This record gives sequence, C-alpha cells and structure tokens, in this order.
Amino acid sequence: MTTESDTSVVPSGETLEKMTQNLKKVEELSERLQRVLVNKQGHNPALDGPNQELFGRAAQAYWAEMVNNPAKIVEHQMSYWADTMKHFVDAQHTLSKGKIAAPQNPGPSDRRFSNPLWDTHPYFNYIKQQYLINAEALSNAVEGVTHLDPIEKNRLSYFAKQIIDMMSPTNFLATNPDALEKAIETEGQSLVQGLENLISDLEANRGEMVVRLADEKAFELGKNIATTPGKVVYRNRMMELVQYEPTTEEVYRTPVIIYPPWINKYYILDLKPQNSLVKWLVEQGHTVFIVSWVNPDPTYRDIGMEDYIKDGYLAALREVKEITGEKQVNAVGYCIAGTTLALTLSLLKQQGDKSIKSATFFTALTDFSDQGEFTPFLTDDFIDGIEAEIDDKGVLPSVIMARTFSFLRSNDLIYGPAIKSYMMGQTPPAFDLLYWNGDGANLPGKMARQYLRGLCQRNELADGGFELMGHKLKLSDVTVPICAVACETDHIAAWKDSYRGIQQMGSKDKTFVMTESGHIAGIVNPPTKNKYGHYTNSDMKLDYKDWQSSADFHEGSWWPLWGNWLKKRSGRKVKARIPGDSTHPVLCEAPGTYVALKATL
Repeated sequence: MTTESDTSVVPSGETLEKMTQNLKKVEELSERLQRVLVNKQGHNPALDGPNQELFGRAAQAYWAEMVNNPAKIVEHQMSYWADTMKHFVDAQHTLSKGKIAAPQNPGPSDRRFSNPLWDTHPYFNYIKQQYLINAEALSNAVEGVTHLDPIEKNRLSYFAKQIIDMMSPTNFLATNPDALEKAIETEGQSLVQGLENLISDLEANRGEMVVRLADEKAFELGKNIATTPGKVVYRNRMMELVQYEPTTEEVYRTPVIIYPPWINKYYILDLKPQNSLVKWLVEQGHTVFIVSWVNPDPTYRDIGMEDYIKDGYLAALREVKEITGEKQVNAVGYCIAGTTLALTLSLLKQQGDKSIKSATFFTALTDFSDQGEFTPFLTDDFIDGIEAEIDDKGVLPSVIMARTFSFLRSNDLIYGPAIKSYMMGQTPPAFDLLYWNGDGANLPGKMARQYLRGLCQRNELADGGFELMGHKLKLSDVTVPICAVACETDHIAAWKDSYRGIQQMGSKDKTFVMTESGHIAGIVNPPTKNKYGHYTNSDMKLDYKDWQSSADFHEGSWWPLWGNWLKKRSGRKVKARIPGDSTHPVLCEAPGTYVALKATL
C-alpha cells in the first residue's frame, strides 16, 4: 500500500479466507443492529440541528452578497476552482511517472492525518488535500456572509464546522488507512469487533448514538474510584449527604460543604487518591461534606430550581450545622451548582441568614450575556425542541446533554473515539475522567426550563433579578467573602464570563484565580502533578483582557493558594469529628446509593 516494493500489507490467500470468515460474522451481528434500530427510543428532531429557517436566511444573505458584491463571490469561487484544478493536475503528474512516489508538497499537517500514508501515498494524499481545500472553501464562504444577524452567523459557523468535521475522510473506512491496515492485520477481526462496539453503544443508549469513551468494566465505585472513606449521614428525595472521615487529630472549626453539579456525578472531585480534591481537603484538616444528587427519573418532572435549593442547599446547611454544632459553613459550588449557590446566597441575604461564611465558585457562570460556544444551543428552536422532549419524557435525558457537550469538541469526543472503537475495534481506555464523563444524569423537566429560559436565555440573575421562591434573586446580594476559580480554555464556562459575573457580586472580599487548562482538568489539578499553573490579579475592577494581561503567573496547582484562603476563614482547630451523630446515624458507606443510579427512562 505504501510503495510498489512494499508488500507487507498485501493480504495472502489464507488471510483473505480468514477475512471472509470474519466478515460473515457481520451478518450474525446485523440482527442485533436491526433490533436496536427498530426499538430506538428516539428524541425530538429539533435537537439534531437548526430548523430550515437558518439555512434559508443564510442562502438569502449569500444571494444578497452576490448581488451587492459579485466580485467577492466570484473571487471565492475562482480561488476554490483554481486550488482544486491545480491539485488535480499535480496528482495526474505524479501518477504519470508510472510509479508511486511521495508528492513534493504533502500539504498542511493535521493530527487526524498522522498516518504517513496521508503524505506519501498519492491516493490518500489526494483525498486529504482535496478535503482540506473543500473545508477552507466552506469556511471562507460562511465567513464571507455579512448580511446576517451575529447570533445567526455564529450558529451558521458552528453547523458549517460540524459538516466539515463530519465529512473528514478519516471518518470513512474506505479512506482511512489506519482502519484498512488494521483490518488486514487482524484478518477482518477489527471490523467485527468494531461492529460489536457500535451495537453495544447503541443498546446502552436505547438506539441513540453516543460513543463510549472509557472502559466501564475497569471501574467500580468505592473500589478504585470515589474511594475516600466517608459515611452517608443524611438522605432525602434530592440528595445524599456524605461526611468524610478525618485523617488528622484536629480539624478546623468551620466545616466545608461541596455542592457538585447534578449534570454528572459528584465523584469528579474524588476520582482516585492521587487527584482527589476531597481527600486533599480532608488531609488539610477540614471537616468535609459533599452532596450526592439523585439521578432524576420521569417522576421528577415538576422538580424545579427551588427544590434543589430547598431540599439540597438549605437541607445540607441545616444538617451540617446540626452535626457539627457550628453556626456557619464554607460552601463550594461547581459549574451549575455554583450558579445555584449564587441564587442561594442571594436568598439567604434577603432572609437575614448568615449560615454561609464564605463561598468558593468553580467554573461557575452567573452572567450569561455572552453565550459563547453555547449560542447554537440557546436559540428558541433548539430550546423548543428540548421542551418538547421534556413534555414527552418528563426529564431532559442525560444522553441529549452528553451529545450536545460532545459536539462542542466533536473531533476529540465523537469522531476520534468512534474511529478507534467502531473502525479499528479497540476497547476504550481505562481512563477515570472519561468514565465519569460518561456517567451522566438526567435533568428534571421544570428545572431544565427554568435554567435554560430564565438564566441562560434571559440572563435574569445578572439583569434585574431571577424570580424564585417569592424573591427576586440578584448578584448584588452575594456579599460573603468569595474565591472564584475559572479555567483558561474552558469551553463550557468561559473564564471571561465567569469573571464578569463575579465582578457584579456585592462582596468586598473577592479573589479570582484563572487556572490553565479546561473545565475539568483545570479544577482536578493536584499539587503533586505540578502540571498546570494559574494566574492571579487582585484588581477586579479591570476589564477581563486587562486583568489577564497584568495578572501574575504562578507555576503549579491553585489548590494550595485556595487552601490558604480557606484556612483563614475556617476558625480555630477542634477535635476531629467522626461522621454523623446520635440524631444522624450512618445510613451507609460512601460513596452512597444515589451516585450508583444510572440515567435510564
């Protein structure tokens, strides 16, 4: 396949026979595939892409551009035609030499095209270069559309990129040298195993196409993931409250409550001992509690943000104060749980309740005025589709959210893993972070509506107030000491948007930290790894660009910085506390029962 003299990848007669036998197994698997597709549960089609109005408006804008500025359109077209013709002529010239040789210009590098054959073999190189020419032409065409609303332009660019990524030749067996070589090497077994993997993923998600990213058999909760010793000391319909066992003789007086996001499971902060923030906090001498949210089923359709606050945040506050005998706690909110922590702080402020001594926000958005990469998913047609899905199922299924987040990084989270699993028959890696990523949770119908319409679309918390529980909750009511941690390359909660929300809070004691890396790796960043650094700047009156340009960079994890900040707000030391008390008997061992509930309908 590489040169005329290289026959190492040419199949022998025996190999072809074995390949034929393996491929016959495909017929046996086809019945399973047919059953999955026939019984596919499905979802509202509006969640698959924009309605036709977007493409209609794009076509009108393109036509208007052609009428008003025909030279620009012709220039785009001529450039594309010229590149394509030159490419064809170069390929013909190479073939006319009568031998297979590497092109003089193999084209730009792209990690999807790491196999040497993409550069050295005329067939694969021709396909690669033409794909890149097509991709550039489509991107330029979209970029050149000027008579279109900025939000619509953003959506058009997003969906154009999705088409470009989807049409990559690496995504098709006939034009993927890695997959073809693997099929020959394994005598077709890789294709059989790939089909097995595909069917298994479809069966696991009731026919929905969600690529499995990690080997689920490699992990067991409480055994090699979520292993920090602790006890469940309280349970209600919304959450289990876990109290961790102390590892120091004395602990700081003020306990810590962690509110993790309920889109996924809490053990993102307790993956394994080497990177567990929970374990690290316990070792620093804190009494640590964490909320483990229930995984809602359709009976939770009428559960709203108010229920998460009342039976989650306030219930945990009440129980922790009773167990420890303290009047105040230090609270931590991660992602959507940080957003809701801000709502809770506003509510407590208006009620005159000082139960929360300080608040820490991990990658939390409270000002949604700039929707960034989520713009395509926050327009009316998409949210209308979500609401139709909610009306049908009672919850927003985890599989829909997982797919949405994955498409923001489609090459890394969809196509790359799909190629390895379905074309090359590889078992997904035993990677704890990816295992957690696939262990999602549903969202209650009412809560999803409130969050998407009131907070994301209308930005009510930052713009006038969010009506909830008989109160108008505002950022200016958040007056406790604040430490906020955002991540530089976060594609879910952009650091500049997190910064803007913290700026609007009423607290006079604010610390803002921007850590390197993304939404998860930037937070799960233990000091022992010394992997990602972080930025600090005490002047939060600055625009985010000026804040960043004048910030101080620090090597290594932000955990010690936050640990010192938290220690100053945790009071004196007291004797270490054993989980529970006489009125809070131990219900079970950590990680509890709610965390094991899978997202099913």
